[in-house]
Amino acid sequence: MSQRTQGSGGEADATGLEAKSAMIEDALARLADERIIERIWERDASVWTKEESGQKIIKNALGWLKSVEFVSDRLSDLQAFADEVRAADFKRVMVLGMGGSSLCPEVLRQTFGKRKDDPELLVLDSTDPETIADFTLRAAPVEHTLFVVASKSGSTIEPLSFYKYFYEAVRAVKGERAGENFIAITDPGTLMERTASEMNFRRTFLNPPDIGGRYSALSLFGMLPAILMGLDAGEMLRRAEDMIAECREPVTSVGGNPAARLGCAMGALWKAGLDKLTVVTDRNLASLGLWIEQLVAESTGKRERGILPVASETLGAPDVYGDDRLFVSIHTAAPDEDTERKLEALQEAGFVVLRRTLRDPLDLGAEFFAWEMATAVAGWFMEINPFDQPNVQESKDRTNELLDQYKESKSLYASGSPEPFAREGEMAVFKTEGDKGKGAATTQTKTSVAAAISEHLSSARDGDYVALLAYLQETPAHDELLREIGDRIRASYRVATTFGYGPRYLHSTGQLHKGGANNGIFILVTDEDETDAAIPGEPYSFSILKQAQSLGDFASLAAHERRALRIHLGRETRSGLLNLLDIVKQ
Repeated sequence: MSQRTQGSGGEADATGLEAKSAMIEDALARLADERIIERIWERDASVWTKEESGQKIIKNALGWLKSVEFVSDRLSDLQAFADEVRAADFKRVMVLGMGGSSLCPEVLRQTFGKRKDDPELLVLDSTDPETIADFTLRAAPVEHTLFVVASKSGSTIEPLSFYKYFYEAVRAVKGERAGENFIAITDPGTLMERTASEMNFRRTFLNPPDIGGRYSALSLFGMLPAILMGLDAGEMLRRAEDMIAECREPVTSVGGNPAARLGCAMGALWKAGLDKLTVVTDRNLASLGLWIEQLVAESTGKRERGILPVASETLGAPDVYGDDRLFVSIHTAAPDEDTERKLEALQEAGFVVLRRTLRDPLDLGAEFFAWEMATAVAGWFMEINPFDQPNVQESKDRTNELLDQYKESKSLYASGSPEPFAREGEMAVFKTEGDKGKGAATTQTKTSVAAAISEHLSSARDGDYVALLAYLQETPAHDELLREIGDRIRASYRVATTFGYGPRYLHSTGQLHKGGANNGIFILVTDEDETDAAIPGEPYSFSILKQAQSLGDFASLAAHERRALRIHLGRETRSGLLNLLDIVKQ
């Protein structure tokens, strides 16, 4: 481990490194003195808080400690069900979820791909109408697609909307037998459990209710899709069991309990100002960053503190980074030559680089648990409750208010569409007041689009970050452009950058954006939908839902006095992103 100190310009500082190492060792000593690992396994909620209300939440959120045992005990039944699915000639399994119910399946889908002779796994977690249209084509013919409605609460608006849409598509072909193409994963007693029974779903799988969404990778939410796509879930769970055994061990001066060590490093270095956890992975493990992003951001981003995972940047040279970075390298075997050269350059420049090595992708089972435990340990050190999400509901509530308004007036705006702060062609800019935001939309003196964006970014200071929040169709081309925009902002302003697609990020980094430190600069990117899809039984469409979600979060950011700008690209999404790239290059 090595560390660059404030203002060092990339030169290593041995004293700073020693100080950071001492902080981690002090945290590990405290961990041992306070019996934190033992108390976590004893399910002692006082590890994180003395408040009775907080302890009540925590006591109902520690089921992840037993999730591997829970799934392992049911493995033969789950595998028999997967055999039934194959025998029924299902060619695809489509997870309809959001946040914790979809991110682990998405990691598995991107990491392992389609397995020979097994159903293809698809994961839908976007309300974008173009995406809905694309998944409609990919699901065809629908009679050969098994839909997995995954929702812990059973009432999350996105998976419920997806279910309504695809149930009607299947019903048009199979009539009253449409339920044969659906299964549910949910908690006991939820609306989704009742719906599954009433609509004659093929099967309903009930997950333990004391497992939170972001800690559910090794529960039915993650492992059932793994089994359905043909992965060796038994081996993945066995490796997770090996990690669990290590996570019960005490920490010694020579090793032991890698998760506790990672968690203490995260917590201690956060206190030292290294609050940008920059994840570097193999190409085939890149999607793991999405899962780590939700776990760490939603667990730690509260009480005006938090660790920001940075998983979307291109790995750069030392001089593009500020002094707030902690790098974690996660690779199978050794990193490729170019990545290793860059990591070594960062270490030589004095940055902290933690290394994690997987034997092969099946080690993801162990890695999921290690990060869950590490995040719980970091939460202890940071003196926060890593199992609640007090600000996530805000954007949901604002979205629902806008939808209620739309039901009454057929408009998302109470008093007409707002005037943009700047407009050029298809591109329009809307903003909130003030350097740190004052919480209200504004029609200040108008300026050019480029000037408005540049002024917004010029508020960046040491320790800030820029978040690109894209309510667009997720495509490789959009990925590339958003990443390039972020990399250019990083190079120009020397701040961390992230990008996420809405509404996915609302269930991931959204908690940190509003509950964490006020050091974020937010750019919401929206466009004009060229297609749309109705949501059966609702007076609004997917396009209206997506718009309500973007406007609801924009209002929530403003209410928390965050620096937020919304850039509407109109109907020319790609050219608008290229224009944005040109602006940040200036």
